[in-house]
Amino acid sequence: MVESFDSQRSRYASLGVVESLPGALIDSIWLIIDLDLKGVIPLTNMLYFDLIDNGGKVTIHFSQEISDVQMAVDLPFPYYEEYPSQVFAFDDGNKETILLPAEMLE
Repeated sequence: MVESFDSQRSRYASLGVVESLPGALIDSIWLIIDLDLKGVIPLTNMLYFDLIDNGGKVTIHFSQEISDVQMAVDLPFPYYEEYPSQVFAFDDGNKETILLPAEMLE
């Protein structure tokens, strides 16, 4: 069985994500997947990341379906109201993409 979120696969961010989040924050989501999640818990092909205002800084809250495991990571980046409240990371088996919820319908 092929595991989800193999860092050797091609990785992308959708246009909506690139337009709404700084590159360092997008990179941080990939690092959370690689360093904090992968190999620690079984991952599905769809991961949920809520972006939370934590005293003016960003906190990323991870969750996924069929699992009670959740995790929050405080980041040193300023939080802006314009940020989306949630992004998804999706692994289709060939490539991995961070995208906005509305982009999943496209």
